[in-house]
Amino acid sequence: MASEPLPSAAAADAPAAGPLKRAITLPMLVFFILGDVLGAGVYALAGTIAGRVGGAIWAPLLIALFFALLTAASYAELVTKYPKAGGAAVFAERAFGRPWLSFLVGFSMLAAGVTSAAGLAVAFAGGYLQALVAWPSAWVCLGFLLLVGLLNARGIKESLSVNLLMTLVELSGLAIVIVAAGWFVVQGQGEPARLLEVDAAAAPAAILGASLLAFYSFVGFETSANLAEEVQDVSRVYPRALFGALIIAGIVYLLVGAGAALVLPVERLKQSGAPLMDVLAASGLGVPTRLFAVIALIAVANGTLLTLIMASRLAFGMAREGLLPAVLGRVLPRRRTPGVAILATTAVAIALTFTSTLDVLAETVVLLLLVVFISTNLAVLALKRDRVEHPHFRVPWIFPVLALGSCALLIAQQGAATWLRAGLMLLVGGVLYGLTRLVGARTVGS
Repeated sequence: MASEPLPSAAAADAPAAGPLKRAITLPMLVFFILGDVLGAGVYALAGTIAGRVGGAIWAPLLIALFFALLTAASYAELVTKYPKAGGAAVFAERAFGRPWLSFLVGFSMLAAGVTSAAGLAVAFAGGYLQALVAWPSAWVCLGFLLLVGLLNARGIKESLSVNLLMTLVELSGLAIVIVAAGWFVVQGQGEPARLLEVDAAAAPAAILGASLLAFYSFVGFETSANLAEEVQDVSRVYPRALFGALIIAGIVYLLVGAGAALVLPVERLKQSGAPLMDVLAASGLGVPTRLFAVIALIAVANGTLLTLIMASRLAFGMAREGLLPAVLGRVLPRRRTPGVAILATTAVAIALTFTSTLDVLAETVVLLLLVVFISTNLAVLALKRDRVEHPHFRVPWIFPVLALGSCALLIAQQGAATWLRAGLMLLVGGVLYGLTRLVGARTVGS
């Protein structure tokens, strides 16, 4: 996989400037993706993954990383080829020319975004916060999401500057866990045999099932597609940032997962509401667990901010395409951020925090995103013959084909309850789409 040669400086600037400011540089985009990928997936779900697979936590994480990289390659081509806010919905419209399909894809992405933000808010109000203060979870979720929404409305540059700081903090927290696990092993107390333990008799099936939840730890990279209009020199910057961030996250996850299994017995991991904090406490390294709880909360907050940035930009892009009410396409005059879309996505995320637990919300997010990923991988194949004047990243056809296979495997692991929840959300989206079309038709006819 490689980028086409840049024929000229003018060609590199071919994507037209839109109403959104191009303020995102390569380091900012790397930290955006890294900050979105790292977070509740590893800080809060390590115990849940262990509960499904046993001590071999690294195995489903490795499979999930491979699956994520396959689909990321399709995003790299399409984002650099069609650098517009709206992401997967824009790709579906170009590839298939069906407005209802574009809406289905875009709304699946949007629903996944607000559901993920809700899940992250639930994680924020959970074990790590309760180790510091015993505040009511519902009120914490409400206040937390309101603060994140206000920061999102302030501006993309301000939001990503905060993201840079928070990503460094969350990376330092994971580095502490890795060092603590290494210290524990050096002291002769680790149990390497746990790394090969799988609870279920059918080991391959158990690992694949755990990969479904582990995949949630890597989702977030797709949110960067909705910043295409705000990235400087998108053809060069986007692929480097995307693959670099995913590989860094994968290495960190594998080390953390292996370290957790080496330090804590699987049964303790399964029962922990703050697994990495318990790993740190059991290691004997001497790092204050309350300090680590603060770091974990920053990590979850960072993921929430980036997820809501994506959701608001996606709603903004879909409104400009006529797939959502036009009011969502309004930009705050001074801040140049999609104010109405930010308000709407934050409000829905707040409502969803009252509906379920983190692991259920996470599985719903994955199912909704698999709909998006299938569409994106089909779109990159369908658009191979479409030529654009500016240079862009190109991926060999075999990668999206393999990505489609990985999506099928993960969909097969989903339960009926998850299908029902996701189906109800898409049904609401269908009603909204119908109303938007009806209002549009009446406006044209009047």
